[in-house]
Amino acid sequence: MTDVLILGGTGWLSGRVARRWTEAGASVTCLARGGRPAPEGVRLLRADRDDPGAYDEAAARDWDEVVDVSSRAGHVAAAVEALAERTAHWTYVSTVSVYADDTTAGADESAATAEPAAPGDEYDYAREKSAAEASVRTALAQRAAIVRPGLIVGEGDPTDRFGYWVGRFALAGDGPVLVPDVPGLGVQVIDVDNVAAFVHEVGRTGSAVVANAVGDTLSFAGFTALAREVAGHTGDLVAADPDLLAESAVAHWMGPRSLPLWLPDDLPGSATRSNAAYRAGGGRLRALRDTLERTLADERARGLDRERRAGLSHAEELDLIERVLIG
Repeated sequence: MTDVLILGGTGWLSGRVARRWTEAGASVTCLARGGRPAPEGVRLLRADRDDPGAYDEAAARDWDEVVDVSSRAGHVAAAVEALAERTAHWTYVSTVSVYADDTTAGADESAATAEPAAPGDEYDYAREKSAAEASVRTALAQRAAIVRPGLIVGEGDPTDRFGYWVGRFALAGDGPVLVPDVPGLGVQVIDVDNVAAFVHEVGRTGSAVVANAVGDTLSFAGFTALAREVAGHTGDLVAADPDLLAESAVAHWMGPRSLPLWLPDDLPGSATRSNAAYRAGGGRLRALRDTLERTLADERARGLDRERRAGLSHAEELDLIERVLIG
């Protein structure tokens, strides 16, 4: 039987990875603090990765596969030091945010990454991931896979970004919906289940691939058209000038009072990363319509007009629409 250790394993993506391995017949252990339950059939090894002895019990045995998703370079370095010699293969889930340049369209995995963070540096997500990748590569070389997802989407998404749009179209019905007036904006997403399946696949095969786990690029207009169709929206789209949005303190990409997936126009390389290595490594892409339908069902279950971690409240949106229409 394959023995798998997932450092985490109780979160949104890592929980799905754990389930993939258990469904494949593996014996799966999750090392986590225990604030959330482990998936069914998974052993939970309680440990705080800030503690010096966090990996002592895990390091007392051998593993066929270790999976880590941490964005703390110190956590990854300590895990590698404790476990690298006790595992046959390691998969580190990084991010496309690790790249130093977001201005080159179509860049692949050979693009330069951010300067690795050093101990004691102020936290920077890209630099932490870069340092974590370096720890894994240095210790495990050809026994490690580096998976760099882009925007992960689908049902259960705790960030509320992708689901904002199909949910908002459903909430609006025949009413107006505010969108950014950015004709050149692109969207590049990947379903959470596709990422989990790929992480399982590279672990199963012992692959040493470095791959951007990203979907195909499509226009924002094409994305919203499909989201509207899935949601049954028949109202108007009200396009807001980016300058008006900035003046109204509407944020890019994520967080409260934002328009999710809207990117600044000085990042032309974002949402255009190559997924050739991902596809060559066996990665698959769920049809976007399917992902939107699943996401909409999840949005309805959680409440279309709930307080969200990302996006505009309905009241904020209607206020901005009035400002746009008044001119």
